[in-house]
Amino acid sequence: MTFDNYAYSVVDRFLRYVKVDTQSDPDATCFPSTEKQKDLGRILVKELQELGISDAHMDEHGYIYATIPSNTTKNVPAICFCSHMDTSPDSSGKDVKPIIHTNYQGKPIVLPDDPKQIIDPEAHPDLKEQIGNDIITASGTTLLGADNKAGVAEIMDAARYLLAHPEVKHGTIRILFTPDEEVGRGVEHVDMEKLGAKFGYTVDGERLGSLEDETFSADAAIVTVEGVSAHPGFAKGKLENALKIAAEILTSLPNDHLSPETTEGREGFLHPVQFSGIAEQATIQFIVRDFVDAKLQEYEDLLRATVDKVLKNYPNSTAKVEIKEQYRNMKKVLDNHPEVADFAAEAIRRAGLEVHQSSIRGGTDGSRLSFMGLPCPNIFAGEHAFHSKVEWVSVQDMQKAVQTLVHLANIWEERS
Repeated sequence: MTFDNYAYSVVDRFLRYVKVDTQSDPDATCFPSTEKQKDLGRILVKELQELGISDAHMDEHGYIYATIPSNTTKNVPAICFCSHMDTSPDSSGKDVKPIIHTNYQGKPIVLPDDPKQIIDPEAHPDLKEQIGNDIITASGTTLLGADNKAGVAEIMDAARYLLAHPEVKHGTIRILFTPDEEVGRGVEHVDMEKLGAKFGYTVDGERLGSLEDETFSADAAIVTVEGVSAHPGFAKGKLENALKIAAEILTSLPNDHLSPETTEGREGFLHPVQFSGIAEQATIQFIVRDFVDAKLQEYEDLLRATVDKVLKNYPNSTAKVEIKEQYRNMKKVLDNHPEVADFAAEAIRRAGLEVHQSSIRGGTDGSRLSFMGLPCPNIFAGEHAFHSKVEWVSVQDMQKAVQTLVHLANIWEERS
């Protein structure tokens, strides 16, 4: 197959999608966490139907399901391409103004609406590989939304290519666009029976050519301290301030390891993400991460031991530690189906790229989907510096992602 004369739609789609505010809300109890995510969902359903995908629809939870029918007589397993529609709560996603910086020549990119926001290749070394390419950024006051609207746009353009080129043989391809990935709830209500795929791929990776078949395993830990309240004017010998107890727990934990700011590679961490309360009661929320499940238990035991040690100085106060499982390392599942990642690696090579197979210091929808019966590694979308105002993506990288998805669909047919 050739892409030499293909008029990509991925950039035009991406520029439309990022202007739709789809920020999710970690504090919401509804699903999706924000109704505005459905605004993009409605656009995607309309565009999918315009491509000729008649079954495209959005369900009550905000999931988009669609099918590219098989065009081969072979018995090919149905595969799923998945990306998420929401953007991170870490930076504003409202009124995004995308800018295309054509023919990038290696200098720092100063974002016009806030000149303090500078994308410097010394801080973003992948930029050094983009000489001559076209870089898309936001204007400096919002994130861009390449995480993961680049992936959404790439799947949409790959679908367009496959539907327009019936000579490219493939099996059934299911498309799934999810809400609320950024708040850890992205596949909470996926109807796996309706999805009907045997294997899947999230398109939510960073570096050009990257393929990730391993993620962190993840737990959440909540420490609730019950102190003893007293009127501050008459508190001597009575008051045991829950805020101070909680602060002492935090300062008693290691600060030279087991934290995101001191770890890299395959090192895990125990990371406080929220601290709230009053003198009578205080709560600390942690995320616990490692590639090895047993190490999560070690970190959680350390947290319990630290809490118990601190509480010895406060005889009338109590504390409890609650652990909630979030997701597990998808490599456990993918190792049983090596062809899933192998085919993705071959697709990347057919797109003319070097494969960069690695582990994610985080998770994707694929982490949970893998344990829900859909082995699901992660393919590059080209997004960089996500969750920030200096987020960027390359036009040429997005086009290569489209090629990779088309090749991947064809490889599954070839090997079946």
